[in-house]
Amino acid sequence: MKNYTKLLFQRVVVVSLCILVQAAALVLSVGVLSGSSRWFYITMRVFAWIAVIVIVSNRTDPSYKIAWIIPILAFPIFGISFYLLFGGNRLSRRLKRKMYTVRQIHLDNLSQDVSVLEREAAMCPDAALQSNYLASCAFCPVYENTETTYYGCGEAAFGDMLRAIDRAEKYIFLEYFIIHTGQMWGQVLQLLRRKAAAGVDVRVIYDDFGCITTLPGRYYKKLEAVGIKACAFNPYIPILSSRLNNRDHRKFLIVDGEVGFTGGVNLADEYINVERRFGYWKDCVIRLRGEAVWSMTVMFLSMWAHIRGWHETVSFYKPPRPPRVSDMPHGFVQPFADSPLDGEPVGDTVFFNLITKARKYLYIMTPYLVISDKMISALTVAAKNGVDIRIVTPGIPDKKYVFAVTRAHYADLLAQGVKIYEFTPGFLHSKTFCVDGEYAVVGTVNFDFRSLYLHFEDGVWLYRADCVEQVAQDFQRTFPLCHRMTLSECRSWPLPRRLMGAFLRLFSPLM
Repeated sequence: MKNYTKLLFQRVVVVSLCILVQAAALVLSVGVLSGSSRWFYITMRVFAWIAVIVIVSNRTDPSYKIAWIIPILAFPIFGISFYLLFGGNRLSRRLKRKMYTVRQIHLDNLSQDVSVLEREAAMCPDAALQSNYLASCAFCPVYENTETTYYGCGEAAFGDMLRAIDRAEKYIFLEYFIIHTGQMWGQVLQLLRRKAAAGVDVRVIYDDFGCITTLPGRYYKKLEAVGIKACAFNPYIPILSSRLNNRDHRKFLIVDGEVGFTGGVNLADEYINVERRFGYWKDCVIRLRGEAVWSMTVMFLSMWAHIRGWHETVSFYKPPRPPRVSDMPHGFVQPFADSPLDGEPVGDTVFFNLITKARKYLYIMTPYLVISDKMISALTVAAKNGVDIRIVTPGIPDKKYVFAVTRAHYADLLAQGVKIYEFTPGFLHSKTFCVDGEYAVVGTVNFDFRSLYLHFEDGVWLYRADCVEQVAQDFQRTFPLCHRMTLSECRSWPLPRRLMGAFLRLFSPLM
C-alpha cells in the first residue's frame, strides 16, 4: 500500500493526470458544443477545410501533413482542437525573442574561415556544398585542426569522459536529455563537486521530461547547493501545451573549450551496461579535441541563455589560443545544432544529402526507423542505383509501439533492395551514418520524426576525419551480431500485426 501511495504522488503521475484532465475537459466541452447545435457542427466543418488548406500550404513534411489532415477531416471538432494545441511550432513573442538571442549568439561567435572551405572544395566540391549549408543555414562552421575519436559503446568512452572532467581547469559544461542517479552519474557528480569546490565553473542542463522518472523534482536546486550551476530545460508542468513536444535531446560534455563529447550516451547506468534493461545496450560517443569544440561550447552557452534568459560575454570562454593538436591532417569536422523552432530542418537535410552522396555504400544505425516518404524514396533510389544500403535497428526494443512502426517500414525498403539488420544482443541506441568510408555523422539525431522535427539535437558531420574509419569498422563488427531481415519473413507476420503496423505508420509523425 505504501508503494502505491508513493507512486500516486510522484511528479510524473500528478502532472500527467493534470494534463489528461485538461485534455478530457477539452474533448468533453467540444463534444457538448457539437451536439447542441447543427450550425456549430457545420461551422467546424468549414474550419476543418480552412485548417487543411493552411496545413497543405505549410513548409512541413508531407507525411506530417497527412497525419493531421486525416483526423481533422474525419473528426473536425476534435481534430482542429488538438491541432491548435499540438500542431506546428507556433512561437509566442517572448519565445521569438529568446530564439533571436540564440541565433545572435551563434552569429556573433561562430564564423566560417573561408580558407578552410576553399581547401575542402579543392579536395571535394560535394563535401564543401554540405559544409556551406551548415555554415550558412545552421551557423555552424567547418574546421580542420580537430582530432576525433569514435567509441562504439558507452563503457569504452566513460573512462575518457571522467579523465577529461578530472583535468578541467576553467569550466565543465554538461547538457543531457537523461541523467539518472546511479553508478555512472554518481562518479561524474563526485568529480563535478570536487571541481566546483576548486573554483572550476561547472554547469549542468538536463531535460525535465527526460529526467522526470530518473531525478527528484527541482534537482537543479540540489546541484546549486553544492556549487554546481544547473537548470532544467522546458519544465514538465501541468499545462496542456504544444511546448511539451519540444525536448532538449542533446548530449554534451565540454571541458575548457578544448575537449568535447557527444553521441547517443546519456548519463545513466544502462548506457554503460552496468544495468541491463533491454539486453546489451549498444551506443556511441564521439570525442573532439581541437578547434571544433568551440562550436559545441557556443551551442551550450546559447541553450543556457535560452533557458536562463540572460546574457554573458560568450567570447570569454573561448580558449586564448587554438588547442594543440598534431600537425598531421585530421580531415574536416563540423559540429552542428538543430532547433525545432527556427524553421530549418538541419538534421533532416544532412541525412538526405548523405543518402544522395553515397556511391558505394551507406550504413545507418538508429534505434527508431520512423521516416518520411521522401527519405524512403531517397533510400530506395540509392539502392536501385547499386549503392549498398544497410540499416541496423534494435533486436530488443525499448518502446514496443515505436518498434512496431519501425518494422512497418521494413517491407517497402526490403522490396527495393535496402538491407535491414536487427541487433540481436539487445537494444541499439547509436545514431550513426557512414558513407563510402569518407563521410560520417555521429550525434543525437534519431532517424525519426521527433528527432528530425521536434527536438533540439546536435551532431558532428565528418569528411575524411580521423574517426571515419573507426565508424566504418564499428559497422563491420556489428553486422555479424545481427539478424538480417528478409522480405518473406516480413510478409509471413500475422495479418493483424501487419495491419496494426500500417495503422501506426500512418500516424507515426504525431508519435
